[in-house]
Amino acid sequence: MKKTLLLISMALGLSAIFSSALAEHVTSLRGSNDLETGSNNVIIKQVQRDQEPIERDYVQQPPLVPHKIEGYSINLKYNKCLSCHSWKNYKKARATKISQTHFADRDENVLANVSSRRYFCTQCHVPQMNATPLIENEFRPVQAIR
Repeated sequence: MKKTLLLISMALGLSAIFSSALAEHVTSLRGSNDLETGSNNVIIKQVQRDQEPIERDYVQQPPLVPHKIEGYSINLKYNKCLSCHSWKNYKKARATKISQTHFADRDENVLANVSSRRYFCTQCHVPQMNATPLIENEFRPVQAIR
C-alpha cells in the first residue's frame, strides 16, 4: 500500500513538473499584450456590405453570408433570416433560397417547415469581415468546384 501511494505521488509530481515546462513554450496569438493592459484603441472590424454570393472553397461548404446580420433575431419563436431566404420570400427579396436539405429531420423525413436542427442559421453560415488573418493560412480551394 505504501509503495502504491509513493508511486502515485511521484507520478503526480513528475506530471506537474512536465506540464509546467510545456506551458512555458505556449504563446498566444495575441502576442505579449495582456487583456487587462492591452491598447485602448480598439479597432472594430467592419462586416462587408451586401454583395453577390461568395464562392465556396470546398465541397459541402455552407454558403457564407454576404451581408451584415447584426441585430438579426434568431430564437425559438422567430428567425430573421427566413424573412428573406424562405421559399415564400426569396424571389421578392432577391435572396438565395434555403436548401431542401434544411427541410429534413435526422431520419431524412421531409418536413413542411425548416428542421429544428437547421433552424439556427449562424451555426453554419457566417458573415465575412475585412480582417487581417491572425496567422498565415496556406489553404487552397478544391479545384474540382472551380
